[in-house]
Amino acid sequence: MRNLLFTLLISLLLAPCSLLPAQSLVSNGQREIVFRSVNVIPMDQERVLENQTVVVKNGRITGLGKEGSVKFSNNALVVDAKGKYLTPGWAEIHAHVPPIDDIEPMKEVLMLYLVNGITTIRGMLGHPRHLELRSKINSGEILGPHFYATGPSFNGQTVKTPERGAEMVREQKAAGYDFLKLHPGLTNATFPAIAKTAHEVGIPFVGHVSFNVGVWRAIEAEYSSIDHLDGFIEAIVPRSDTLAEQETGLFGSWIAYRADESQIPKLVKGLRDKHIRVVPTQALAERWLSPLPADAFASAPEFKYMKPQEVTNWINSKNSYNNNPKFSKEHAEKLIQIRRKLIYECQKNGVDILLGSDAPQVLNVPGFSIHHEMKYMVDAGLTPYETLRTGTVNVASYLKKSDWGTIKTGNVSDLVLLNGNPLKDITQTRNIEGVMIGTNWLPKEYIQAELKKLEKK
Repeated sequence: MRNLLFTLLISLLLAPCSLLPAQSLVSNGQREIVFRSVNVIPMDQERVLENQTVVVKNGRITGLGKEGSVKFSNNALVVDAKGKYLTPGWAEIHAHVPPIDDIEPMKEVLMLYLVNGITTIRGMLGHPRHLELRSKINSGEILGPHFYATGPSFNGQTVKTPERGAEMVREQKAAGYDFLKLHPGLTNATFPAIAKTAHEVGIPFVGHVSFNVGVWRAIEAEYSSIDHLDGFIEAIVPRSDTLAEQETGLFGSWIAYRADESQIPKLVKGLRDKHIRVVPTQALAERWLSPLPADAFASAPEFKYMKPQEVTNWINSKNSYNNNPKFSKEHAEKLIQIRRKLIYECQKNGVDILLGSDAPQVLNVPGFSIHHEMKYMVDAGLTPYETLRTGTVNVASYLKKSDWGTIKTGNVSDLVLLNGNPLKDITQTRNIEGVMIGTNWLPKEYIQAELKKLEKK
């Protein structure tokens, strides 16, 4: 009997253990993590590999194959993923991390992204402390998504002369930022100096298109990505060049009803020919600039992760838009529809779309807003698979990361485990069972505990 008990004890100690009951983050280091009986969405094409075993070790996918055909060590940590779906982690390419001196609030925002399955972000309003943050994420000192940093804003206030614009480009390149962030207010004198110097020193520029520059000069200057569809409406509205900026509204909201859709193919061709990526941030438009009243969004459950005053400010911004004398429900609806048309035509005609929602921004909570964004992309006519590509395969190509964005042996282990199939229902991206970022596995219980800590009210 004693020998039998000893044998049973040894077998239990050596047997793989399930991670699903774990309430703490698990860092595997050199130890394997195994997803068993899982349905894999590899993202190399629109397909599901059913009943697979996926083995992860030291931040890489080391094994992938039919259940029972893949070997793993006796001390591996095993996730029973039967009936669940494994997909590559997503990107938020228009994210915001607080541009402040204190890193602690930044860590809270990073966690909001991460627990929502976002394993890569591009911060869009830079600060010198972001360079330190990026370094600490890369070293593992801070848990967060892979972080790409833009520098402090280029706008009408920070760039008064072409010389200053060129100087800022060189400063930010030397500091080590990944991208330059362009905001409104640049002119036909300052913008060319910024673009020319950026190309000379080899740093891409992204973001807004200033009204006085216009989308055609932006395309010719080869933006790396144009965000918000900024300047697109003005480009397809007849005689928009005769208007003052305040007459057109944010992202052309006051004039979109006059858009000439026959001009869209020309715009899309220009973007495609210059290989300019587009980050729609449609969630910002569908929420802030929609015909819906503020009440339609006021009770969003994710608002509990924002400070009450910030939520109040968002509601006030929405009310201010809806109460503007230039606002009408019909014109707002036309704005949303024409933006959806632009997104669809970009997808259909070979313009790479990158997933981004602009959070935290009006009515958009970090992490949660990317799920809204994916739903709005499907509403615009993209298939769920095409939508998922915008946050995986397209981003990997954009960032020149050949081992990202798909699930295959040798690729990085940035993964999301879902309880439902997002290829059939894009809202299943919200149904997260766990997130894998590099060597760290965040099971559902850990995610829920972290979210509880982040509640503001």
